[in-house]
Amino acid sequence: MALGKVQSLIVAKLIAMGRLTAEQRDSIAARPQDLNGDALDRLLQEDFKVTAFQCLVAKGRALGLAPFNVARYRISSQTFERIPQEFCQENLVLPVGQVGDLLLVAFANPFEVTLPAKIQEMTGKRVVRLLAREKDIKEKFSRANDRSSGFDDVVQQIGAEYGMPGEGDAIKDADVNEESGPIIQLANRIIEDAYFASASDIHVEPQEKDVIVRYRVDGMCQEKLRLPVKVGPALVARLKIMCNLDISERRLPQDGRIVFKQYTKKNLDLDLRVSTAPLNHGEGVVMRILDKQKSTLPLTALGFSEENLAKYRECIRQPYGMILHCGPTGSGKSMTLYSALNEINTPDIVIRTAEDPIEYTLAGINQMQMHRQIGLTFAMALRSFLRQDPDIILVGEIRDVETAEIAVEAALTGHLLISTLHTNDAPSTIARLTDMDIEPFMISSSILCVCAQRLMRRVCKQCRIQYEPKGREKEILEKAIGWSGPIFKHNTKGCPKCNGSGYRGRVGIHELMVTNEELIEGINKKMETAELKKIAMKGGMKTLHQDSLLKVKDGLSTMEEAISTVPPDLG
Repeated sequence: MALGKVQSLIVAKLIAMGRLTAEQRDSIAARPQDLNGDALDRLLQEDFKVTAFQCLVAKGRALGLAPFNVARYRISSQTFERIPQEFCQENLVLPVGQVGDLLLVAFANPFEVTLPAKIQEMTGKRVVRLLAREKDIKEKFSRANDRSSGFDDVVQQIGAEYGMPGEGDAIKDADVNEESGPIIQLANRIIEDAYFASASDIHVEPQEKDVIVRYRVDGMCQEKLRLPVKVGPALVARLKIMCNLDISERRLPQDGRIVFKQYTKKNLDLDLRVSTAPLNHGEGVVMRILDKQKSTLPLTALGFSEENLAKYRECIRQPYGMILHCGPTGSGKSMTLYSALNEINTPDIVIRTAEDPIEYTLAGINQMQMHRQIGLTFAMALRSFLRQDPDIILVGEIRDVETAEIAVEAALTGHLLISTLHTNDAPSTIARLTDMDIEPFMISSSILCVCAQRLMRRVCKQCRIQYEPKGREKEILEKAIGWSGPIFKHNTKGCPKCNGSGYRGRVGIHELMVTNEELIEGINKKMETAELKKIAMKGGMKTLHQDSLLKVKDGLSTMEEAISTVPPDLG
């Protein structure tokens, strides 16, 4: 017999449903080929005119699962609220409803036994398994990726209230109605959608004829939505209300914070750091998403090479001195600092942090939020910390001379001080501090290490393409790391796992300059940045460019991404 146990049960159920006769069953069983899975479905549909849904019903009855017609299910912005879309896509499951503490999930593979437990752990809900066709689930995902987002209904309402993009020129004060239903809904939906898309920032940018909403995902900005020009002031006013800013002041930049829990019934514990600015076509807003549910990563997961990780761990375990992290906004400095603090946080040491804003709340660490309006600055916080018996102090950023002076003083008086600075690479941090009028001998005797970092997109492991570098690419590899061999490039078409981009997630690249005798001497002699860089490299420092190419060698990223993130070293 060519039928297995499950296949026989499915055929028996179709006979019970009156869709097959006993003779047809015998003719199926008599077939010489093995009829497992799809082969049986194809045969039933093509030769015996059983519909796809009837096959699904029979299969469900055979396995004791309720069938679910995913083809008729409509995906909305709430669908992936509890289970991330990536996870669903990877495991071919689809959450289709919720009843009390039960979560209804459609499965393509009924024999996957570990998945329900994983989903239950992830959501805290008991999972009720439904059976769906694999083809239907895959189609839903391709449509979910194709459609712009779950904004269609809100945009239609806004269109009815304000006119579609490009309509109407003059903006009157009467048009700014931040309390209207669709505007409140739109503001919430933009934030929720950006969060579920794993965006780090949301940009609301007024143009001449419309308002553009863009998300930054994995370091790259992508357009998400275009709205009628008249919606701009109302949307900005709504966002300002959410962070208690002055809505009547449209001529000056303002900074605020949205505690999103207050505005949504969904289980989303996230804050947004908001910055508004007057632009040529109206006020623009940029919001940085701070996910409070996201825990810090261990140091080992941040992309440090083994050599750099060993050196960095040694530095953070020193009793006193200064550790500085430098790089632009969004280069992962905060995450590295938090991971370092988490690693050294034990009950026998006191850690104080001064932050603006507090991005992640860490257990067992005393964190202080800055308030410049009332005079609580980094310098003031740092002064107060020195009287509070700390072992380790974290200062969010060294922005001015006063903070720099107190930070160096703290590092020289028995405290381990960790902070960030905006410079391009590790050696230029020394010049930045001397520009702040800090004496070179103070810098050299306080600094333990400077870590410059960037984030580089990871190439998707599922669809990356291997090739042999030639010409200029080969030359760059050989010059920087003395190696050449097969590397990977991203697939321009991408795959479902990386949402068609060819890249998925990001990895850190680091330039770790640890002080040694020669470097201390160089700093004291007020040597140029280029000279300090040579001394550091002689002492074993890998530059950002070299570290980025080591990630390319290991197949974590691509040459294209490495060169666009950090330019090649000179000389």
